Amino acid sequence: MSGHSKWSKIKRKKGANDQKRGKVFSRISKEITIAVKEGGGTDPGFNSRLRLAINNAKGVNMPKDVIQRAIKKGADTGGAGYTALNYEGYAPGGVAIFVECLTDNTNRTVANVRALFNKNGGNLSTSGSVAFMFDRKGIFEFKKAEHDIDDLTLELIDFGAEELEEDTNEEEEAIIRVITDYTDFGNMVKKLEEMGIEVSSATLQMIAQQPQEVDGDTAKKALRMIELVEEDDDVQAVYHNMDLTEEVMASVDAE
Repeated sequence: MSGHSKWSKIKRKKGANDQKRGKVFSRISKEITIAVKEGGGTDPGFNSRLRLAINNAKGVNMPKDVIQRAIKKGADTGGAGYTALNYEGYAPGGVAIFVECLTDNTNRTVANVRALFNKNGGNLSTSGSVAFMFDRKGIFEFKKAEHDIDDLTLELIDFGAEELEEDTNEEEEAIIRVITDYTDFGNMVKKLEEMGIEVSSATLQMIAQQPQEVDGDTAKKALRMIELVEEDDDVQAVYHNMDLTEEVMASVDAE
């Protein structure tokens, strides 16, 4: 189950998705606030969604006081005011783009996203126009430590693990990544907790079914647009279907 997965083909350079720490903290703070409302309270011991959000916050070294402020905001407001929105379209070269947002002003968000697409050679399309090209997957990451990937595969396959792969995080630490179908997300959360494995990141993401081959010029233009969209305060995540091979990324970096 380890090896070259669809995930590895669409990964970007280390740090490219979450290149600005303030943006990362803002995104996860929203996740925490919503988790308090939808997960059932401020105690992570009884709120699994909040527990995961806090783990994600710790995984990016979010300060404890920032985490507590997000929890308090969720308790004070009940997570009111935030609406989840998805936008679909194309970047230069026909690259499929799926954008996830969490906003308190839908008019502002759609106007900003549309402008970012239009000004950077993209095209915002209708709902459903590219979603069918992606599968929603659960992505879990934790430090490799003394874990053996083959033993873990045997242990986790009955709980929805579709693929396990070894990688390194931004601190160049060895990690293991587990990929599941979104319907098995909860099962995997419980199993990893039972095994005493401390997960540094547990998220639902959109993974391209068939990564699209692109040349360096197309990748550069599409990645630039993606980075600009990601910088918008209301945007939580941006997914694409590019096959970012080492050769393509080397071409992008050389320009």
